[in-house]
Amino acid sequence: MRKLASIRRIADILPIEGADAIEVAVVDGWKVVIKKGEFAAGDSAIYLEIDSWVPYEIAPFLSKGHEPREYNGVKGERLRTVKLRGQISQGLLLNYWDFPEVVTAFHKTRVVDPNDADRSFDVTEILGIQKWEPEIPTQLAGQVRGLFPTSLIPKTDQERIQNCFADIAAKGDATYEVTLKLDGTSCTIFRWENELRVCSRNLELKVNEENKDNTLVKMALRYGERIPNGVAVQGEVMGPGIQGNREGFTEHKFFVFDIFDIAKHEYLSAYDRRLRCTYAELEYVPIISAAALAPASVEEGLAIAEGPSINHPIREGLVWKCNEDPNFSFKTISNKFLLKGGD
Repeated sequence: MRKLASIRRIADILPIEGADAIEVAVVDGWKVVIKKGEFAAGDSAIYLEIDSWVPYEIAPFLSKGHEPREYNGVKGERLRTVKLRGQISQGLLLNYWDFPEVVTAFHKTRVVDPNDADRSFDVTEILGIQKWEPEIPTQLAGQVRGLFPTSLIPKTDQERIQNCFADIAAKGDATYEVTLKLDGTSCTIFRWENELRVCSRNLELKVNEENKDNTLVKMALRYGERIPNGVAVQGEVMGPGIQGNREGFTEHKFFVFDIFDIAKHEYLSAYDRRLRCTYAELEYVPIISAAALAPASVEEGLAIAEGPSINHPIREGLVWKCNEDPNFSFKTISNKFLLKGGD
């Protein structure tokens, strides 16, 4: 489960040019605007990532005096990327000591000063934080078979560079296949025990006559014969009615970005993945580089993330998959995309 809220150490505090009341806290690869003097470098605090749904009682100020919104039955607000006095701010920092339940839970596992906290202590569930997800369009809703079968296949998600740069640096001179991160909806099509199955990001859908109008089921029926037993093909479905169809496609398209061997429980290498797509006549996600070095810093990675998509001047970002270790990947998301309301 993604750590949407965790105790982390503040690495640095930086000034904002021309600002007297606010400054920037640096937490791992993230930068968060805070009130001046609220925290100091070296402090531990609760960090909430962007796209967290924050209950009203945790941070009532996020509603700015208005009636809070509601998501999954919880009143609160979604954390977005914002720009304040020219400074991009991503996330929210809360004082550790303002939440007794966090202090109590933390001290059950640590008998040290809370300022010795590491970033691994997850408080997402304690604070009731949820991952905000956009509403599912009607054409993607359908009869559900169950939850995504994580015992067979990993979910389609990469960690952001801001959270895993130390792991990237540890890979040294490893090279990466770099592809566009497309703004569509995740789709996993697979065969297991000779049965054709399909999943959205979080759910498995029934492949039957009653579900035939579901767009993901249509993709499974269209491409299923090309997928052998024991293999899962994961990709992005794009087109009319999906995420605003930013690319302007006139029909639904399925762009493959991963192939997983279920029996071996491992991802195919980038080379083998591309080869399989060629043989099966499956469209592959657009490639920026087949063998790039990792960014030298978080800032460099975010700068590289900017640029055009297929038919749009602003792309969602890039996905980096290690050639030497097919199970290691990360993503760099465009701040321009996030500031313009991208999900």
